[in-house]
Amino acid sequence: MAENITQSILDINLKGPEAALDPYPLYDQVRTHDPVHWNQADNTWYVMRYADLMTIIRDDRLSSERFKTMVMSLSEEEKKRYSPFIESVLSWILMSDPPAHTRIRSLVNKAFTPRMIENMRTRIQTLVDGMLDKVQGNGRMDVIADLAVPLPGIVISDMLGVPEEGQPQFKKWSNDIARGLEGFDGTVSAIERLDMGQKSLLELSDYFRGIIKNLKEQPKDNLLNSLVEVEEAGDRLTEQEIVANCVMIMFAGNETTTNLIGNGILALLQNPEQKQLLQEDSGLIGSAVEELLRFDPPIQKTRRTAKVDIDLGGKTIRAGDLIAMCYGSANRDPEQFEEPNRLDITRVDNRHASFAQGIHYCLGAALARIEGPIAMGTLLSRMPGLKLETNEVERNPSLVFWGLKALPVSF
Repeated sequence: MAENITQSILDINLKGPEAALDPYPLYDQVRTHDPVHWNQADNTWYVMRYADLMTIIRDDRLSSERFKTMVMSLSEEEKKRYSPFIESVLSWILMSDPPAHTRIRSLVNKAFTPRMIENMRTRIQTLVDGMLDKVQGNGRMDVIADLAVPLPGIVISDMLGVPEEGQPQFKKWSNDIARGLEGFDGTVSAIERLDMGQKSLLELSDYFRGIIKNLKEQPKDNLLNSLVEVEEAGDRLTEQEIVANCVMIMFAGNETTTNLIGNGILALLQNPEQKQLLQEDSGLIGSAVEELLRFDPPIQKTRRTAKVDIDLGGKTIRAGDLIAMCYGSANRDPEQFEEPNRLDITRVDNRHASFAQGIHYCLGAALARIEGPIAMGTLLSRMPGLKLETNEVERNPSLVFWGLKALPVSF
């Protein structure tokens, strides 16, 4: 019996269509029976337990330069063809190791300050109110199209100092880049995604270069200008580093906060007693957002590459192997969270993994902790009778950027 269970677990595809519909039952099975799991479909080790993830996420024997490993699936001709895309992504702080990461992150942190983020609070509230004003009299809305998509795009645009009217184009660019990042399985569709991802990345990069040129002539008070001017011990960011990491900020800010809002509202609507509890006590919004981040995180996994052989959970991970740190599974680990599959907005000591840990702790965590509560709290207070219009909610087919295509509701 144990052998049969083991074989069935080994046959699970954590990148397949079943996982894309609802990964959590699969996570439970794999975490219980094979917590350091080799997934044949994407040649990746999946770290499923919270304790293992927290151990390995700070381990300097892992490299964040996993993009180098991921592009190995491309032919030499394809590597040359997509070299602009590859070189830009390799400049992202998300994809770099010390000392390059330490240098760029310290300079970016000097520009991306808590004061700058906190100063966005009033603007975010105004934006949310305006978006809800547009749909208030309709009796229905799509939470994704009417709120979750436009809000983070405009907020990031504001912070970077780019015009709000370009937001739909920025969203398209970020969506294409996200799909391009997933295009490394060697299929025709993957190559098509890479074509689209590279085209949009180059267009967005050119756009930022134009803005940077203007800022050098007429400085302004925004994040992009701060990135141009920031200096530490005589060191500055190069234009390539500024452009690449502005692309990353625009892309990441769009994808993750959109998914946080959509996933969070869906979870509350599917757990009406928790929704009612929050509506009765708006002071719970902070702990509610942390619980929603734990319960259904907008990023389900990130990957690293092993620099040397590593023993973990009775398995030997070889140098060069890809490792997926599975936040979605770790956040549902019963060894860390009591009744982990239950949404509980009053949960205390909620040390979820959704913002990662260590040197790659999410750059935008503080911003998400402002946008999420304002967007979800305002929606629930203004539309107290909010309810789902369908039981068949369609998700985007990605277990990295985990979110909804649409969320139709009535009120």
